[in-house]
Amino acid sequence: MFNIGDLIIYSGHGICRVDEICDKTYTGITRTYYVLHPIENNRDLTISTPVDNDKTLILKLINIEEAEKILESFHSPGINWIEKLHLRGQVYSDIVKSGNRMDIAKVANTLLRKKAEIEMAGRKFYEQDGRILNPIINILFKELAIALNCSPDAIMEKVKSMLDINRETTFMI
Repeated sequence: MFNIGDLIIYSGHGICRVDEICDKTYTGITRTYYVLHPIENNRDLTISTPVDNDKTLILKLINIEEAEKILESFHSPGINWIEKLHLRGQVYSDIVKSGNRMDIAKVANTLLRKKAEIEMAGRKFYEQDGRILNPIINILFKELAIALNCSPDAIMEKVKSMLDINRETTFMI
């Protein structure tokens, strides 16, 4: 169970702060809920999710040792590139949904390398691949920044350097 003030990853909403833990009654059933707020952008958004919700991925933020290992993983090649767009989207999305940060970093590594290669050839990066890559950058890179006490921009620059991607290549699609 998380505590008030903890930062967590809450599925599609990214990094959230646990602002409250309380009991709520819906349709006659009382359960304990986390009341969450995303740390960026949607400050007006309040998310209530049952503490025992097994349908939604809620993860504790990684620690500094895990963050360092994940960041170092960008020195290696990533995962296999899957040529078939639909299959690639399914496989990579399933990895992201698993919540395993090391595996997610490997997907990001592969997509970032392919994005740089495609852009260097003067072509556009596939939109479907961008829909997988952007949330990884928005969530994982911010999580790494929090764990390593630096900015997400510093993480981006470090990863670009590790992947030997020129400074003009953009991470956001």
